[in-house]
Amino acid sequence: MSASFPLRVGVVHYLNAWPLAWGLWHPERLRAAGRAAGEVAAEDLSPAALADRLRAGTLDVGLLPTIELQRIPGLSIVPGLGIAATEEVRSVLLVSHCAPREIGSVAVDENSRTSVALLRLVLAERHGVSPRFFPAAPRVEEMLDAHDAALVIGDPALHVDRARYRVTDLAAEWKALTGLPFVFAVWAVAPSCRHPRVADLLTASYESGRADLERIVVEASDASGLSAEVMRTYFTANLRYELGLSELAGIAEFHRRAARHDLTPGLAEVPLWRPPSPA
Repeated sequence: MSASFPLRVGVVHYLNAWPLAWGLWHPERLRAAGRAAGEVAAEDLSPAALADRLRAGTLDVGLLPTIELQRIPGLSIVPGLGIAATEEVRSVLLVSHCAPREIGSVAVDENSRTSVALLRLVLAERHGVSPRFFPAAPRVEEMLDAHDAALVIGDPALHVDRARYRVTDLAAEWKALTGLPFVFAVWAVAPSCRHPRVADLLTASYESGRADLERIVVEASDASGLSAEVMRTYFTANLRYELGLSELAGIAEFHRRAARHDLTPGLAEVPLWRPPSPA
């Protein structure tokens, strides 16, 4: 199969993806760096929709929630890049008025299936409970009116009033449970993709975001209503975009525990992506 042009890329529509996707959204940056920006067609999608599109074969590459690596056959991981947290992430939260061990029902924003799986693991293994989960819109007050707790992810989680609620950061819980960083999303490549420059284009996009970080901070502050200081800390301290061996170990451990709790169909090895051999 010949290489497909342009490369069809799905990006999650949260602030945390901005540094990774910056060059994809600003193709003049890629052209200035000598990369052919016309090779990429990027779409903003919810994490769940992105996973469904990769499964259907209508995307070549997606910034995929890591649980989906075990649910969609044949994917590979672009090395070195993703969305991870080594301590608190601030944007994946369990919000409640009671202690985690007292939770009987949870309203969940199911846009990110990885966060739902992570919450199930944390509640079972850290707190010894297996509450019922109910899908809900990400409106904290309404979620807590009907349930003991709420899973809030992405941009809405950054606005949670921590003085008003009991807040449990799930990345910090994972670190306490395993000693490893948690990886929320990676660039995943569909098995049908034969484009030879996947890693080069995605790396160039991130390099553009890293170089333009202060502009990203300002624009994210304007978009979110949060201060520039909060956004700068979020991008530079809460989140990690460059993945190494400890992050790969975190993904593998997450997959092992998810399989043990029957949250995935099984446990498959997910290879790192390599450029296709010339025909």
